[in-house]
Amino acid sequence: MTRELLRIDNLHAWYGESHILHGVNLNVNEGEVVTLLGRNGAGRTTTLRAIVGLTGSRKGNIKIHGTETIKLAPHKVARLGVGYCPEERGIFASLTAEENLMLPPTLAPGGMSLDEIYTMFPNLQERAASPGTRLSGGEQQMLAVARILRAGARLLLLDEISEGLAPVIVQKLTEMILTLKAKGYTIVLVEQNFRFAAPLADRFYVMEHGAIVKQIAQPELTQNMGMLQDYLGL
Repeated sequence: MTRELLRIDNLHAWYGESHILHGVNLNVNEGEVVTLLGRNGAGRTTTLRAIVGLTGSRKGNIKIHGTETIKLAPHKVARLGVGYCPEERGIFASLTAEENLMLPPTLAPGGMSLDEIYTMFPNLQERAASPGTRLSGGEQQMLAVARILRAGARLLLLDEISEGLAPVIVQKLTEMILTLKAKGYTIVLVEQNFRFAAPLADRFYVMEHGAIVKQIAQPELTQNMGMLQDYLGL
């Protein structure tokens, strides 16, 4: 049976006086890859940040494994097995790749071991002693994802992970997501790169003005391309 991992109902979020999310409703099942589509400013990143409690204020309902989290602090959300990988990656320049990887504590059971991570990301093993500043953009992105996997995340919130990367690296990220999905991980992607996201996602939510305006399943993608071109400017 399909198990619902994440459910968001009537989510509103603010940064200061700015009301960004206006009643977002979505759900994500265990083992799914779901992509949030929309133009810049549509509210996709804020949705990810609201899930982990990083917006100024929020109201509505966010349930993870059936547990209401709307009033939980970010560190308590992380302990439910939620990992957020922001667009800016957050790599510490003064630490080596392996020090960056080992820095966060284990937050939830079932995190990947160092050996498992290096099997999935052999580049990181090769660069283990390199300072964060010496890593390429692709290596930094792999490190950012690997870090939340080691900490125990099973629900991965990935924000623009293909941004600014060469096609060969984007292909490696595609392989990474397919491998994680095969291992039972659940992934929510925010992506501008539609070609990257299109073959990966089981379902798509289209956002505009801080709300969900359309849900599309993978088999429905072709017949909805015209609508997506209008919303996304493809």
